[in-house]
Amino acid sequence: MALRMSTLFLRTLREDPSDAELPGHRLLVRAGYVRRAAPGIFTWLPLGLRVLRNVEAIVREEMDAIGDQEVSFPALLPQDPYEATGRYEEYGPNLFRLQDRKGVDMLLGPTHEEMFTLTVKDMFSSYKDLPLGLYQIQTKYRDEARPRGGVLRGREFIMKDAYSFDSSDEGLEAAYQAHRAAYIKIFDRLGFEYVIVHADSGAMGGSASEEFLAVSQHGEDTLCAAKLVAMRPTWRLSSWHRRPKWMLARRPQPTSSPRPKPRPSRRWWPRPTPSTPVATAASGPGPTR
Repeated sequence: MALRMSTLFLRTLREDPSDAELPGHRLLVRAGYVRRAAPGIFTWLPLGLRVLRNVEAIVREEMDAIGDQEVSFPALLPQDPYEATGRYEEYGPNLFRLQDRKGVDMLLGPTHEEMFTLTVKDMFSSYKDLPLGLYQIQTKYRDEARPRGGVLRGREFIMKDAYSFDSSDEGLEAAYQAHRAAYIKIFDRLGFEYVIVHADSGAMGGSASEEFLAVSQHGEDTLCAAKLVAMRPTWRLSSWHRRPKWMLARRPQPTSSPRPKPRPSRRWWPRPTPSTPVATAASGPGPTR
């Protein structure tokens, strides 16, 4: 059913909200896409929810294309699996802890590695059942000390997390590269300017990790990038016809006026340029192995 402006549940604002620090946060609130319910917690309104569902659709298409299957785990989780891996204490104050009416310790899931692993262990009993790829798009909870950036860094947020299960290192590498390629397609389809960088796996663990950083003037991470420049050769040549073939391809285009004959001591190769300025970026998780 098409939305009509006359009946659309929408209210825009003339002024910036006082609690919004970043431009994206201010625009989302002023345009009527989201509303703040509490620090780091937002209500998605009809326009914002449509955008969110479109993004999820792109993610699902690319994950399904590499053979992953979607599941959905609960957000309210038992404490025991996280105690077994040591992450119940490792997360520290960022973890939402609670008890049910019987006094059983529970938590709101910050991530679901333990639940994925236990589910596969429960259903599969042989390496012959592998390889397997699973993913979910689920709400996560982390008690951020100072939520800022609107929906980018909140206490309640939506995350797509995927996990592969393989019987060999070769299978693991193949699954990693497949997910990496899928993420590239997702970011390209969403139109982001992004950089792929090596990253620390942190509490999620793993032997290697990469992050996809969306370049922004208001990001929280800092990256340094250098332009790829060719080094000036140490030899000198007296005429163009004596240059190697790979250098001939870089010959300047002739102009209307006759080009003077190059002198033997003339250096035609461009000098290396300095590194590009430091840029800030909004961080997003990438594949981990």
